[in-house]
Amino acid sequence: MEKKTNQFWTLRYTMINVLYFVAFCTVHAYAGVYLLDKGFTNTQVGLALALANILSVFGQPLVAGIVDKGGLLTNRIVVMFSSLFLLIGAVLLIFISNEKLPIFVVFVMMYTIQFIYQPIMIAMNFEYAKASCKINFGLARGMGSAGFAVTSFFLGKAVAGYGTSVILYVTIVAMALMVAVVFFFRKPKIVIGEIIESDNNENKSESSNTTSNNVLDDEEAANNLFAFIKRYPFFVVFLLGSACCFFAHNMINDFLIQIIRNLGGNEAQLGYATFLQAILELPVMALIGFVLKKINERHILVFSAVSFFIKTAILMFATSLIGMYVSQSFQMFAYAVFIPTAAYFADHMMKEKDKVKGQAYINSAITLGGVFSNLASGKLLDTFGVKTMLGVGLVVCLVGVVIVLIAVYPMMRKYKKQSA
Repeated sequence: MEKKTNQFWTLRYTMINVLYFVAFCTVHAYAGVYLLDKGFTNTQVGLALALANILSVFGQPLVAGIVDKGGLLTNRIVVMFSSLFLLIGAVLLIFISNEKLPIFVVFVMMYTIQFIYQPIMIAMNFEYAKASCKINFGLARGMGSAGFAVTSFFLGKAVAGYGTSVILYVTIVAMALMVAVVFFFRKPKIVIGEIIESDNNENKSESSNTTSNNVLDDEEAANNLFAFIKRYPFFVVFLLGSACCFFAHNMINDFLIQIIRNLGGNEAQLGYATFLQAILELPVMALIGFVLKKINERHILVFSAVSFFIKTAILMFATSLIGMYVSQSFQMFAYAVFIPTAAYFADHMMKEKDKVKGQAYINSAITLGGVFSNLASGKLLDTFGVKTMLGVGLVVCLVGVVIVLIAVYPMMRKYKKQSA
C-alpha cells in the first residue's frame, strides 16, 4: 500500500514538472526565436531578457520570504496562480501579435513569473516529503527535462513550418493542464496512517517534531538579504560562483539560434539540439539521489561547475554542427547535475525557516547570471559576433569555477569550525 501511495505522489509531481518544462521550453528556449520573428534586434532581445531576469532576481526571494512565513500564500497556491498568469499572457500575445511594446511588456512578465515560481515548485517537493508524501525528486525533475526535450524536438519543426504562433498555443495547453493538476495536488491530512497538517496550513513549519539538519526550527528566519549573508556566508559565495557559471549557460541557451545559424543550421537544428541536451538530463537527474548517497554534495557541485566550462569551451571552438551537438551533450554533466544537487545542498544547509529562501536564492543566482549574460550577449553578438560572445562567456565561467571551489571547500570548512 505504501509503495503505491509513494508512486502516486511521484507521478503527480512528475506531471507538474513535465508541464512546467513544456512551457519553459516555449517561453525560454524559444524566446529569441519568437522575439526576433516579431522584429526585435539581438540587442533588444538581450534587453528584454535582462529586464525579466532582473525582476525575477528580486521577485524570487521576496515571494519565497512570504511563503516561508506561512499563511494563505502557500507553495501550491503560488505555483497554481503563476501558471494561470502564463496561460493568460500567452492568450494576450495572440491578440497583440503586431504591437512591439505590448509584446515586450507581456513577454517580459511571463518570462519573469516563470522564473519566480520555479524555486517554489522545488520547495513544494521538500514540503510534501516532510508530510510523508514520498516523492522521487530526481526522477520527477528528470522527466521534466524529458518533457522539455520532446517539446523542443517537435516545436523546432513546427515553428519552421507554421510560424512562431505555435509557441503560444503549446504554452496555453500546457498551462491549462498545469493549473488543473496543481489544483488537485493537495497535501492530505492523513498519509500512510500518519496524521499531519491540512492543506490550508500546508506551508507552516512542523516545529513540534521536526529539525533541520543543522539547527532547531524555532530559530528566527533570515528575513532579509543581509541577515541571510551573515548566516550563510559560504553559501552566498557559492551563489556568486554559480551565477558566473550560468552566465555562460544562459548565453548559450538564449542565443543558441544565432550560434546555430553561424554554424550553418536553422530552427530545426535548434529543436534537435535542445532535445539532445534535455533528454540526456533524465537519467542523470533520476539517479542523482543514489549518487548523493555515495559522493559528497560539494564534490558533485565542483564537477558540475567544471562541466559548464568544458561545455562552453567546446562550443566556442566548434566549426560545425557536430561540435555544437557534442557541447550540448555536456548538459548531462553540467546543468543536469547542478540543479538537483544544489536543491539538496540548499535544503541540507538551510535552517528550517530559510529553506524556501535557500531554493529561491539559488534560482536568483542563476537568474543573475542571466541578467549580465543578456545585457552583454546581445551587444557582443551585434558588434563582434558569435565567437567573441562565447569567449567572454568562457572567461566568466572559469572565474565561476574558481569561486565555487573556494566556497565549497576552504570557506565552508572555516564556517563549520566557527559554527561548532
